Amino acid sequence: MITDSPTPSSSAAQTPRQREIRRWLRQCLGGDQDDITTVSGDASFRRYYRHRRGTSSWIVMDAPPAQESCTEFVAIARHLRTLGLQAPEVYASDFERGLLLLSDLGDRQYLGELNADSADRLYGSALDVLERLQTDQTLLTALPPYDEALLREEMALFGEWFLGHHLGLDAEDWAHILTPAEGRLVANALEQPTVMVHRDYHSRNLMILEDEAPGILDFQDAVVGPITYDLVSLLRDCYIVWPPERVEAWLQAYRQRPCIAALIGEVDAARWRRWFDLMGLQRHLKCAGIFARLYYRDGKPGYLKDIPLTVQYLIDASAAYPEFADLHRLLADRIAPALAKRASNS
Repeated sequence: MITDSPTPSSSAAQTPRQREIRRWLRQCLGGDQDDITTVSGDASFRRYYRHRRGTSSWIVMDAPPAQESCTEFVAIARHLRTLGLQAPEVYASDFERGLLLLSDLGDRQYLGELNADSADRLYGSALDVLERLQTDQTLLTALPPYDEALLREEMALFGEWFLGHHLGLDAEDWAHILTPAEGRLVANALEQPTVMVHRDYHSRNLMILEDEAPGILDFQDAVVGPITYDLVSLLRDCYIVWPPERVEAWLQAYRQRPCIAALIGEVDAARWRRWFDLMGLQRHLKCAGIFARLYYRDGKPGYLKDIPLTVQYLIDASAAYPEFADLHRLLADRIAPALAKRASNS
């Protein structure tokens, strides 16, 4: 959660939803609810508000029931806290209205404080938390599976929204290349050991708190899936890039942690890297599609600037594996120039 902006205090300036939130806050906390600011939303339909009173502050999650569900967030938040992790505490909930009252984890995102000097320390803490998530078995029977259908559904966003809507490319130009590539990526994902997958474990959803353990946000879409998925989200983040040798060092050190080694068995460095690289191809195909969809469907242009890095990740990863040579040529020879041309014309 990041920058606050004032929420209008006069009832005439407020939307009906904002007036409803203020009435609900009055029921939960009593007293005056004037000190409310809008906290930047995320890539979903959820919106967040911060309420301050003296030295205390709370976050209101506004999750319109027609588009979002609060139940998963509450269940997972409470479970994470039982593990000793820094998820928001849920003080009050109204599932019918789609409102939650949460503890405030502040506004110090990892993204704003990661640099060459802080990265080992901050990623070390984030990887400690990830290890705790991946070695906990409690939710594995309760969470939905990251199965073939979901993996393919996500990758389909790349063709529909990024190639089709954003670049204006016809399916006949790319479907014969993407379809077999997607099949290989599904096989790679499904051969990996399965763990709890946060699904958006990156620098905008990790908060710097007073102690070393990061605060964790945006976990409501968690699933049971491939062990390298959250590693890719963190180490090949769509919002910040690191030198390949540094990513490799973090990746292999994590493989060698005793608890992780016990999960994956006799997996050498090359196979571990392949799992990671191909999982990154799946994730970044999805992300490029989502960033385009956020613009064309949801009117959120801010994510368009993150597409070039996402495409570069795809180009780099596909170059390393001969079976993805066709995909690499499509990305490097057709898609990257078309993206650059579109950017120069906008």
